[in-house]
Amino acid sequence: MAVTAGPRHPPEVAKVAGRQTVADTVYQQLRQALILGRFDPGQMLTVAALARGFGTSPMPVREALARLGAEHALDIRTNGSAYVPPATRALLDDICEARVLIERAASERAAGAITGEELAALERQEAAHAATAHLQDMAGMLERNRDFHLAIYRAARSAVLPALIDPLWLRYGPFMRLLSQHLGPRLAEGVHEPFMAGHRRIVAALRARDAAAAGAAVEADIRGTQSLLRRLLG
Repeated sequence: MAVTAGPRHPPEVAKVAGRQTVADTVYQQLRQALILGRFDPGQMLTVAALARGFGTSPMPVREALARLGAEHALDIRTNGSAYVPPATRALLDDICEARVLIERAASERAAGAITGEELAALERQEAAHAATAHLQDMAGMLERNRDFHLAIYRAARSAVLPALIDPLWLRYGPFMRLLSQHLGPRLAEGVHEPFMAGHRRIVAALRARDAAAAGAAVEADIRGTQSLLRRLLG
């Protein structure tokens, strides 16, 4: 005898989805803030303060912190406290080695797959990144830098590589904080110019469809920042 499935329960499903929307929003905003280095290494994030800032109850914040802890973007202590991970040279080198392996591969693939329209958009993003530096807008500069790199990796036409890159950028957040604190007060001195030149080399390699040059330029971009951060970490 055939067995038919029981009835669905749309009210319950809708209720859960609505609750998750708030938690997802808190999670996405916290995640973006961590990626862009908006929190100090070692900083404690309290549920009460975040809930007040987001205008929500504590529950969506707790859920968001738990998700970020599972992604190793936060250290969750046994008492439930959440901390931004400390910035150490060992962790920096570990992340950068992984970034070089994966982002170089994505860039090399992008050189053969990127469209003319995507190249034009990438050049506009490179110009927007440079413009934020000239305006001495460090926060905007970091955000445009991420947009620039992610556009390259999306052009690789890979369902896997961007998904591997994203968590590495998330864990790189504490180092972005150190970078912004160092570069921000010095933008007027032109300390950002080597990074701008590196981006121009990446675009030129992609436009030439030169996979080896694109991969090397992306690796040089990562290594240059790594070298600076290693000096800052002493």
